[in-house]
Amino acid sequence: MPSADVALRPATGSDARDIARIMRAALGSFAWMPTVHTPDEDLAFISGTVLPLQRVTVAEAGEGIVGFIAVHGEWVEQLYIDPAWTGRGIGSRLLEQATAGMTEVKLHCFQANSGARRFYERHGFTAAKFGDGSGNEEKLPDIEYLRRR
Repeated sequence: MPSADVALRPATGSDARDIARIMRAALGSFAWMPTVHTPDEDLAFISGTVLPLQRVTVAEAGEGIVGFIAVHGEWVEQLYIDPAWTGRGIGSRLLEQATAGMTEVKLHCFQANSGARRFYERHGFTAAKFGDGSGNEEKLPDIEYLRRR
């Protein structure tokens, strides 16, 4: 299904289970990513933190959610696409819509996530800081990216 057949809309509380499923599927697709939370903990995080405190947009295809982005202030806190739906422009659409009008956007990305790094760099982000993993629960080296317009 092309990206044009995917609709973007604000998330609702009833989307929490699907959003948590997308996040888990995306994280689980990386061999280098440790599992630090259970599916129930993922759902509690989405329901209790992400949806009430962040501006969340979902990408919906047919009857289901295939990706989402969560923004808080100048930070992209979450951007995940169902692994079966990557490479179709959905992440680009989510990122552009969610950050439209923002003069400065920041986000974190794991250094090992070469696909995400290429994606963000294509979208004008530059590496601002490199971390050793001591600042995240996965304990993986990360990068703080920044885009200014």
